[in-house]
Amino acid sequence: MPRPNILLIMTDQQRWDTLGCYGNRTIETPNLDWLAAQGTVFTHAYTSTPSCIPARATLITGMDPWNTGILGMGRGQGPMGGGFEHTLPGELARVGYHTQGVGKMHFHPQRALNGFHNTVLDESGRAESPSFVSDYRQWFAANRTGDYGSTDHGIDWNSWMARSWHAPEFLHPTNWTINESIKFLQERDPNRPFFLKTSFARPHSPYDAPSYYFDLYNQKEMPKAFVGDWATVHDVPKDAANPDAWHGVRTDEEIHRARAGYYGSINHIDHQIGRLLTELKKSKLDQNTLIIFTSDHGDMLGDHNLWRKTYAYEGSAHIPMIVRLPASMRKSSADVVDQPVCLQDIMPTILDAAGLEIPDTVDGASLLPLIRGESAPWREYVHGEHSTCYAEIQEMQFLTDGYWKYIWLPRVGTEQLFDLRRDPGECRDLSGEAEYRDELLRWRHRLIDVLSPRNAGLTEGDQLICQAGKPPIVSPHYKVRIDRWEQEKAQ
Repeated sequence: MPRPNILLIMTDQQRWDTLGCYGNRTIETPNLDWLAAQGTVFTHAYTSTPSCIPARATLITGMDPWNTGILGMGRGQGPMGGGFEHTLPGELARVGYHTQGVGKMHFHPQRALNGFHNTVLDESGRAESPSFVSDYRQWFAANRTGDYGSTDHGIDWNSWMARSWHAPEFLHPTNWTINESIKFLQERDPNRPFFLKTSFARPHSPYDAPSYYFDLYNQKEMPKAFVGDWATVHDVPKDAANPDAWHGVRTDEEIHRARAGYYGSINHIDHQIGRLLTELKKSKLDQNTLIIFTSDHGDMLGDHNLWRKTYAYEGSAHIPMIVRLPASMRKSSADVVDQPVCLQDIMPTILDAAGLEIPDTVDGASLLPLIRGESAPWREYVHGEHSTCYAEIQEMQFLTDGYWKYIWLPRVGTEQLFDLRRDPGECRDLSGEAEYRDELLRWRHRLIDVLSPRNAGLTEGDQLICQAGKPPIVSPHYKVRIDRWEQEKAQ
């Protein structure tokens, strides 16, 4: 049997609860809902490091963040770089796959391939060197219909502000990403199976959906932000005045407009994904293609007076994940899987589906047994973490099984506990309530068990050690990998 083609569709900063197949009755995502109806929806999928670079490093390597050496995007962390022994596109290329990355890769240097045969890039506003101009920016400049740039709407890359896209819709990066993906399908080597990663730069801010989509949701009643009584710590008016503020109270109107732009971007992405799926069918590639849809992390969208990502809370860490197997493997697949899964599981799943050996460096596990309904052993919970990025109060460690969530904020030494079944918005912190003391201790000891082997000063015996005033934690695996990368470049 020929190896399956593989299409990995990834959005940027899309929270889990923004698809119809996850129960959202406001948003329109017919193509992804249809994909879900043919495949398996993972209800408890999480990103172990909820920001762009570390999340993408775990996906491309199948490794936990401690082992990639990238614990965040703040102090003590470097760019993704190279030096990985095994990458997903690299393993597939090695056995004959034609591999292509389209859109946002977030590699360093930006033209690095990390195992891909080729990448065609939309790097949003990032230009790490004066000579770098992304493929999207070059295309936009060549095809624009007037004297304007791609960011002339005035909304920055991390802003809570929103407005509709200012240029003709065909120039939007979402359209370009699908155009380039379709072009690859049409021009690829037809004698080899393909691996295509289609990686959108939206719905990450700017919340700039084309006017059709922005207006559609701006006129609708949008879900309100969850705000727990514990969230007053993020009500900092001086900080909130910043157009790129990561925390602070905003008006209902501002949150509504942000969510309209965000939902509109997702609806726009879904329609463009429909074009790609149509091309697969037209090219007679659909039946032998494994399709996975996911995101690197979510977006708080004003929940608990927070914006952007990097937090342990559901809006930031809980992501969508849909797997649709090739037709020949789809005979006994589950519609829904509620075991806790993470981005590290994508690489071994793809390699398993392709009949390839999974490298020893991979920490994730193949999802195929769960999809098939097999009674295989599985993890009890997902562990996640993020180093200091915006402020010390934001550094975190978390554990969740999708039903309970335990959070430790090591720089301030506080804990939180949420019952996600009764309180999916995490509005009631149970950590200080006597009747939940045993539950709190159970999860705290689990985190101690995870962190103790690191010998990084995070634990001592049966205690978690507050990190206030201490240097940032840096994984020793980061230096090992960078040293390997430098040796490779010198050869």
